[in-house]
Amino acid sequence: MPRKSPSPTAQAHDTARKQQRIQREQDHRDAEARAQAKGQPQASAKKGKKPAPGPQREEPAPPLSRQHLAKPGHEAEMAQKPRFEAPHYKGSGKLSGFATLVTGGDSGIGRAVAVLYAREGADVAIVYLDEHEDAVQTRQLVEAEGGRCLLIPGDVKDPAFCRDAVAQTVQAFGKLDVLVNNAAFQEHAQDIEDLSEERFDETLRTNVYGYFHMAKAAVPHLQRGASIVNCGSVTGLKGSKHLLDYSATKGAIHAFTMSLASNLMDKGIRVNAVAPGPVWTPLNPADKPADEIEQFGAGTDMGRPAQPEEISPAFVFLAAPCCSSYISGIVLPVTGSVG
Repeated sequence: MPRKSPSPTAQAHDTARKQQRIQREQDHRDAEARAQAKGQPQASAKKGKKPAPGPQREEPAPPLSRQHLAKPGHEAEMAQKPRFEAPHYKGSGKLSGFATLVTGGDSGIGRAVAVLYAREGADVAIVYLDEHEDAVQTRQLVEAEGGRCLLIPGDVKDPAFCRDAVAQTVQAFGKLDVLVNNAAFQEHAQDIEDLSEERFDETLRTNVYGYFHMAKAAVPHLQRGASIVNCGSVTGLKGSKHLLDYSATKGAIHAFTMSLASNLMDKGIRVNAVAPGPVWTPLNPADKPADEIEQFGAGTDMGRPAQPEEISPAFVFLAAPCCSSYISGIVLPVTGSVG
């Protein structure tokens, strides 16, 4: 008899354990490198310049909380919590009646997007790996904004799961208007020799195949006026010395965005991407060692990382036809640096 395939929840749990093993291997290399190093000066905020303010207030700037999270990274465990509430942002019905699906919507940028989509009148389905506590809190936040929320745990590397996630969303909300591809895997490597084929494959299949599987599953359900918004990265625009595989996937996402926009133009479906710079989310403390994360974002012209609530309005802009009906195939940089 054929072996029974594992459930999406079990498969997601296995993926999380695999990612933690990859992380431990890199942590071991980092510890050995630090033991051998004489000590290099850390990056710091630009001297003589106070970090740029956020919306109506000053934002946390380096040094940030020294913390290293186990993958996939749980926002509930972060000592210094990201700001996602966007109290300065007033909804105006830009997505009223919309049915939306956000991958990686349990925390970080995905959580901030889910909150604003609900504030603009949308229902939100959230796809996530196995960060159940974060996902439950995000559902509570969406419901507090007046939206319905569906939680769908699973691994976007699996095309069958992606098809099922879209089907669950359509069944729950009656349609699908906006897909946000945001789920990602990231783990740094000091040298290309440290980058195993297994790790490269995990990054590629999560970040590129995951977007492809979700888009392919969603398109048959998207009507004219619908949209797909992908999460790219400044690393896909400029590269990153220690994120070779991650940067390659983000560059691929940018090209995929422009290509899919052309492919779906006749269907009236818009496809765009947001390319954030450094953003304070669980992704980064689950990558960088604790002694490096405190200077995260210090090298930007603004002297600090973004908070998720500073990125999420771009996802509203690109999803809402009232804002961007004449925009498709762009990669919108929100990087904290000039140019």
